[in-house]
Amino acid sequence: MKKILVANRGEIALRIMRTARRLGITTVAVYSDADRESPHVRFADEAVHLGPPPSNQSYLDMDKVIAAARDTGSDAIHPGYGFLSENAEFARRVAAAELIFIGPRPHAIEVMGNKLAAKDTVSAYDIPMVPGLDEAVDDPERARAVAREIGFPILIKAAAGGGGKGMRVVESADELEDQMNRAISEARNAFGDGSVFIEKYIASPRHIEIQVLADTHGNCVHLFERDCSIQRRHQKVVEEAPSAVLEPALRRQMGEAAVRVAQSCDYVGAGTVEFLLDADHNFYFLEMNTRLQVEHPVTELITGIDLVEQQIRVAEGEPLAFRQEDLKINGHALELRVYAEDPTNNFLPSIGRLTTYRPPTSGARVDDGFEEGMDIPIHYDPMIAKLITHGATRGEAIEKMLTAIAEFRIEGIETTLPFGRFVFTHEAFRSGDFDTNFVKAHFRPEAIAEADESANRAAALFAAYLYQQNSACLTVPRSSSIEWLSRH
Repeated sequence: MKKILVANRGEIALRIMRTARRLGITTVAVYSDADRESPHVRFADEAVHLGPPPSNQSYLDMDKVIAAARDTGSDAIHPGYGFLSENAEFARRVAAAELIFIGPRPHAIEVMGNKLAAKDTVSAYDIPMVPGLDEAVDDPERARAVAREIGFPILIKAAAGGGGKGMRVVESADELEDQMNRAISEARNAFGDGSVFIEKYIASPRHIEIQVLADTHGNCVHLFERDCSIQRRHQKVVEEAPSAVLEPALRRQMGEAAVRVAQSCDYVGAGTVEFLLDADHNFYFLEMNTRLQVEHPVTELITGIDLVEQQIRVAEGEPLAFRQEDLKINGHALELRVYAEDPTNNFLPSIGRLTTYRPPTSGARVDDGFEEGMDIPIHYDPMIAKLITHGATRGEAIEKMLTAIAEFRIEGIETTLPFGRFVFTHEAFRSGDFDTNFVKAHFRPEAIAEADESANRAAALFAAYLYQQNSACLTVPRSSSIEWLSRH
């Protein structure tokens, strides 16, 4: 493999290109009009313009992406995450164009892309499942019968869903039909598929995911877990590895279950198996993401393994160079997604220009795709950067993160940096006693303003103290005496 086209943008495109360059592989960037001046375009060895900013006319246009790969003589396409990364048809068309798709086979993408198909596929592999109906339902009476059997509250979920879309919590039979119709409508609009199914609602779960790697020679390992429980609108904001609550025996159980899930669909490459962990530490299969995850850096930092490099090597047909027993957890890692969002206004997007953009210099890893003076485009995900720290202990990683947040200067837009500071100083997070309801249970928009006021007060007091100390040290004797002046 001598040349890779990266079918993505921003920080993940740069992330992939850096590993490719280290391996001596030439890279090709693609870009829309909105990304013409983006760092990933300049970093690549070649760049191909795809079209206007809307994704369906640029990054989602399969014909344009594949044509760009062929025209530049690329050997392979890396899809990153988002856009075409979990599109089985795209993987098929890449193979048909005699190019290498750096990812799993189309069958695995297809099966795991539908939650009902995924449940059916793993059902014979002794994987714990959330109680519920593992088939699509559109009849409210059937749904009521299932709900009575498993008990309220229940969760209505889109079969083709993700990111919280097409998802409704139903507390009682009275609201079931209305919430079901809403879920079906939202699923149809978001995914073109209105199929929904029903599960028992687990009220206070942890969101635990396991990183897996599999090659084309039948080898499959897990690289331990990530805890992704700090979320807003069912989307992750803070991730860490390892989890603060998993004991070694449970970690081993969940890792082995994740490997079985991967084996159930003949998985190849890097993937993530997601589980819910209840208050009694029972775990249940949620879904499998058939791509690199946004939060993959925390796994890299605790294992020392470059996941993009492994994706490339597996795609070239190499066997994994390590076994499960070779993998160890080294320290603790945290990641904060720095979004262009206003946490004081329900995390709504904050679009504008980065009038100031200065990442921290204290040793934190920053995966980003923006520079000072750039505009945040309205057409794509509003993530600006990922801020990642690693320490020998969880406490050390937290303190490094707080230092990095304090050093990170972004002006011109609102970001999730203040929210990150709130999370990493909150006792629930620091103690490890939290779940996916952290934001609902603990976060108030006013807390950010209060923290800012407290920090300003502390800074003012400290400045006054320093002034007083320096004044005492540097006071010049008041004397008009020529004799004093001549002596000094």
